[in-house]
Amino acid sequence: MPRGKPGYSLPRSVSAIKRLESTLNIRLFARSTRSLRLTPEGEVWLPYARQMLEVMHAGLQKIQTPEDEISGTLQIAVPSDLGRNLLLPVFQSFRHRHPALRLRVFFSDQVADVFKDPVDVAFRYGNTEDASYIALPVSPDNRRVLVASPDWVAQHGDPRHPDDLANLNALTFVLRGRLHDRWTFIRNGDVSSVQVNGTMMSDDAEVIRRLAIAGEGMAYKSWLDVSEDVRDGRLQRLMPDYQGEKVPLSMICPHRKQLSTAVRLLHEAVKARCERLELPPM
Repeated sequence: MPRGKPGYSLPRSVSAIKRLESTLNIRLFARSTRSLRLTPEGEVWLPYARQMLEVMHAGLQKIQTPEDEISGTLQIAVPSDLGRNLLLPVFQSFRHRHPALRLRVFFSDQVADVFKDPVDVAFRYGNTEDASYIALPVSPDNRRVLVASPDWVAQHGDPRHPDDLANLNALTFVLRGRLHDRWTFIRNGDVSSVQVNGTMMSDDAEVIRRLAIAGEGMAYKSWLDVSEDVRDGRLQRLMPDYQGEKVPLSMICPHRKQLSTAVRLLHEAVKARCERLELPPM
């Protein structure tokens, strides 16, 4: 290191030279109390040493990223319908903004176990009161809504009261072997729960949504899953003066130490997207 350069220390440099010479078992420098110059062997070694330093720095650049850049692989579990139709564009945009980051996304309506499954974060509907993991709210006021296609409504009518649903074809969802065929509605503080029946059921929420769009029956869906279908006229809300049950969306992490920069930025991106789709007030 040249004299006068920040960090230069002659005793420290001499000690480093001695260690290098000991490792190579070759004298690289001729030293005196007033000078330090390369030996013939040192002159031969110098270009190789420079080349090794260049290779080392190139390797460090490959594995290190600037402080404002995130990298690595982020593994995400997300419900089928929500992930494919609403969040996939968010994930794509997020990865384009962070080109050093890789995303591995698992689409499934089976509830991911963030402690056992190979995921870093999971987006999950429902209450998240389990103190064993970290839950960041994404859409805390999200609710279920009753929807059907315009063609289905034209053929079967527009129900006005929960009791009207008992004789209509319901598209029901199966989760962990349990059929969700009891739908709850709230109006002016009064809660109504109705048993529904139908000819088609599935353990894939996206299938239920597609069947509803195809006019196969009515569906009781998360507003986040169907908001764009309602906006574009593929589905219409039924009984809009009734509230469906609350299904808040959260992002789950197993430990606070896993709330990395990438995780926090992803949470912000997904939350911002969902906030633009909030259910209109009654």
